Amino acid sequence: MIKNLTKTLLAASLIAASSIAAQAADYTIRATANSNENDEDYDGLVVFKNYVEAASNGAIEVELFIGTQLCSKGAECLQGVADGSIDVYISTSGGAAGLFPYVQVLDLPYLMADDRVAEAVLQGDFTRTMRAMALESSGDKIRLMTVGNTGGWRNFANTQRRVANPSDMEGLKIRTVVADLPQELVRALGASPTPIPWPELFTSLQTGVVEGSKNGITDIMGMKFPDAGLQYVTLDGHAYMGALWWMSNDKFMAMPEDMRQVVVDGFYQLQQATFASPKRKSIAAYEEFVAGGGDLYVPTPAEKAAFKEAASPVYDWFKGNVDGGEKIFEALTAAVAEAEADINAGRMADIK
Repeated sequence: MIKNLTKTLLAASLIAASSIAAQAADYTIRATANSNENDEDYDGLVVFKNYVEAASNGAIEVELFIGTQLCSKGAECLQGVADGSIDVYISTSGGAAGLFPYVQVLDLPYLMADDRVAEAVLQGDFTRTMRAMALESSGDKIRLMTVGNTGGWRNFANTQRRVANPSDMEGLKIRTVVADLPQELVRALGASPTPIPWPELFTSLQTGVVEGSKNGITDIMGMKFPDAGLQYVTLDGHAYMGALWWMSNDKFMAMPEDMRQVVVDGFYQLQQATFASPKRKSIAAYEEFVAGGGDLYVPTPAEKAAFKEAASPVYDWFKGNVDGGEKIFEALTAAVAEAEADINAGRMADIK
């Protein structure tokens, strides 16, 4: 009886403590990601939640909604951020391109050479430039907080043959999203872009509706695409899989400056977590792909240069056809040049 009474009192105290904690929060941030708990987006949100709640001494509570509980598509989710029903949302560049077409600059091929360059660029003024553009485009409603990673690097993968040169892409039906830029890239390389919704890709590969895609290895293995016949992956690393983290600007600006600082620092912690997560997860994914009979090809520097040359018309197309394209292209290329110079100078100092 005493034991049961103790349990009852403990349960009551926990409920009371929970109630007090909920009452103590001055601000609640409702954050959503259309993914699952095995995804880098979730890893980042967990870090964000823990940091913000602790650093604010409970003044900010972060509620996580993983999957499609609050919204299911990019345009719908961003509208939720604009109208205040969603506070934080993560999208790919393709998912946000309908409202912010210039974010597709992250999909331009072969501009950032490796993780060090990409991470340096995305932590600097380039992201602030894109933030200012997004605020202007949305009437100060949608704020870009940071850009992380969601799946490593995009590589070409297919069901038919090894791709070592641009000519090997000729005629392949490559799955893309509906956005124009990835379709222009696939055309520039001689393949046929075929827009297919993500949930339909497995069946489309299996039935030959498409013969390839441009994804990171963790997505390829997570969706079991090799079981649908995807057996050839070329590590051309044509695009960094940027994750754009959006927040309601009204919610952000309604907080006092000290709480805004906590949120900004929380997004920094989130960004670092999403930078790291794909690197670890990709190791096992590559091993699993090869163990299952997959062909993993690393292009030589000359072959990669050939890919970049073949894809270069996409740069002019982007600058000429995308609103804000020239401005954001110049911002990115300038940031890349600065990052490369700093990194190379550091390397030279470190090896001496």
